[in-house]
Amino acid sequence: MTPRTALFLLVFVSSAFFYQAGGWNQNSRFALVRAITNEHSLRIDPFQASTGDKAFFDGHYYSDKAPGVAFAATPAVLVARPILHAFGGDAESYGGIALLSYVSTVATSGLLTALAAVVLCGVCVSLGASESGGLFAGLAYGLASPMWPLATLFLGHAISAACLVIAFGAAVSIDAGRAGAARRVGVTIGMGAGWATVSEFPAAIPAAIIAMLAALLAWHRLERRDAIRLVATLTVGALACAALLMAYQYACFGSPFHIAYTSEQGFEGMQQGFFGVRTPTLARLWHILFGLYRGLLPLAPACALAPVGFARLYRRHPHSRSATMAAAAIAAYYVLLNASYEYWEGGWSYGPRHLSPAIPFLAIGLGELWTTASRAMRVLLGTLSAWAVALALVATATMAQPPAQYDRPLTDLLIPAFRDGDLSLNPQRFTDGGVNSGALRLHADPKAAWNLGMILGLDGLPSLVPLFAVWLSLVFSVSARARSRAGSSSTD
Repeated sequence: MTPRTALFLLVFVSSAFFYQAGGWNQNSRFALVRAITNEHSLRIDPFQASTGDKAFFDGHYYSDKAPGVAFAATPAVLVARPILHAFGGDAESYGGIALLSYVSTVATSGLLTALAAVVLCGVCVSLGASESGGLFAGLAYGLASPMWPLATLFLGHAISAACLVIAFGAAVSIDAGRAGAARRVGVTIGMGAGWATVSEFPAAIPAAIIAMLAALLAWHRLERRDAIRLVATLTVGALACAALLMAYQYACFGSPFHIAYTSEQGFEGMQQGFFGVRTPTLARLWHILFGLYRGLLPLAPACALAPVGFARLYRRHPHSRSATMAAAAIAAYYVLLNASYEYWEGGWSYGPRHLSPAIPFLAIGLGELWTTASRAMRVLLGTLSAWAVALALVATATMAQPPAQYDRPLTDLLIPAFRDGDLSLNPQRFTDGGVNSGALRLHADPKAAWNLGMILGLDGLPSLVPLFAVWLSLVFSVSARARSRAGSSSTD
């Protein structure tokens, strides 16, 4: 097994192993999936009681979220529903809804995050990092950060981040030696950047940065005809995504430019500035970077060293400078965006979810840093990342969205629960409009979340044993391949 294949499987299995159940954000998105597959409608009227994240317009309820996640999950649900019925299941029972929402999450957040981890590895290598540096970057993104818990949730952040990485990877791959692939590369960039925006509206700015990077690289690396062809197909791909979004908004609200947040119920802060975005503040910046409530660096401390990696990448690889600057700009954009947002804390969240799409781009700096690091620095990077993996495992295994009432979610809720083997805490189903967040450890309501070990009949910490077994098998497989190749080289 190649290391990149192992990376994909490691990230994918680690997300697919967990089912986090419901919450307002994911319930809003899945309500649209149910409306499409059950009612053949975009209105979520029959399911609106399951969420507070909804828009009300002309007497009907709609999801207030960008529709890309729901649209991406709909084909998987359309396939899974008849299979479920063929085995005697009921798609509208709680068990059926749980299964379909699990399939939706795995087929979108989980699958795309794993794919993006591999693409990110290739990006790092293309920009000048070693293969081990690229693999480290993929692991730092996929497992050693809050992206792991996000990849187990039916939200837009992991999907949008993954689509941006895929688009960025396609842009970096532009090469005169592959001029014949200009159309395919252009479509990949346009569709990736476009779908990132259709899934999470704030991705529009990074999408534009990636498009400009692609145009610049094409202009300098390709013949004019091929460069024009690439930019044209990129534009077509992006416009196709924009057309789908505008058609959806027209069907729901009578105007292609009417964003659902305009008709959102409650959340008065969304009326401030531009849909809640104003100017960044130092207080919010501190909280989202260093705070124990929503800070990124206490959860993924290696990210603090990413700027050092960017500086080395810029200095050591002149041919990669435009891509380096674009990656750093995207990371900085998401940090400043989160620091500018009225609801910067992100409600129920493990870390600052609004800046989470910055993580894979920060990991590009980490890939270069690993490549050029001394042994001592690699030990430091490995230690910090192992710590982040452990924290992400605690959150993913207990509750990927700790309630907002906990000032220090890790020490107040997640670590004590994990220590006690009290896993999969969330009792909120995709049909429930809320839960008693103060009674999670009391289990006044039955758990709705689970992991695959529990499905196999295991309980508590032993339910994680199958996941650890997969991890070990992947490590052994890669190690065996490395030993085999080393043996072949010495024989030759």
